[in-house]
Amino acid sequence: MEEIFEAILRGARRVYGAINQGELGYCDTNNCSGEQQLRLDLISDQIWLEELQTLPSVQMVASEEREEPVETGRGEYLVAYDPLDGSSLVDVDLSVGSIFGIYRESFQGANLVGSAYVVYGPRIEVVTALQGEVKRSIVRHDGGLIPLDPPRLKERGKLNAPGGTQKGWYPHHRELIDSLFSEGYRLRYSGGMVPDLHQILVKGGGLFSYPGTEDKPNGKLRKLFEVFPFAFIYEEAGGEAIDDRGRRLLDLPCQGIHETTPCFFGSSYEIGRVREFYNVPRAE
Repeated sequence: MEEIFEAILRGARRVYGAINQGELGYCDTNNCSGEQQLRLDLISDQIWLEELQTLPSVQMVASEEREEPVETGRGEYLVAYDPLDGSSLVDVDLSVGSIFGIYRESFQGANLVGSAYVVYGPRIEVVTALQGEVKRSIVRHDGGLIPLDPPRLKERGKLNAPGGTQKGWYPHHRELIDSLFSEGYRLRYSGGMVPDLHQILVKGGGLFSYPGTEDKPNGKLRKLFEVFPFAFIYEEAGGEAIDDRGRRLLDLPCQGIHETTPCFFGSSYEIGRVREFYNVPRAE
């Protein structure tokens, strides 16, 4: 596991370099979800493949930008990654990130044993999680780390990050979001999953929601590359992560590597409010 985290640190500096060199613009190709790919998406994907595929501990890697997983060896771990989440925000100079889920045996939430994400902003930050441990650090230019206080979610937060096209929100979801704003929650939504969830985590709580909508009833965010890794981090940091039926995200099955799900991440109070408006009980 340690060598995977070390590879993430190396790759993070390379991706940050690619971002700073202005590799903008779209390609003539779409990814597996039908989204047009940016040159930075493909460059980042290649960087992560190069960093991960030669590791003795890695058996297989799966990328959001690739149709199928790539077998790399006979190691213990399978790594799923989103090479550059929020890449369309680069041209307006907002923070973006990379997300990693580390699995054993198969790509299922129940088999997730570690996760990490990188934030590319004014500085590079990395958050890693193993069972019972979440770490946050600044990545120096020489690859060294400056440790920061471990993030921890409080009982209740102040931030509200509602995703999905509002036109397609179901009435009960709109009522949930409006209710939180009426309680004094502040809007924090950039359109990038990594910076928005990072802000809620670092600030101590709130709600990030990406619901099912009329046009995308199964949500937009992918289980293996985005949802499971952040669910693991949020739970280890004292928060909760559920779907629109109140199920723990890490308990959900995954039938295909690009499968999506509605998802909610937050402090216990906000997740309780989700359960209330979605009329789903707390799992026993």
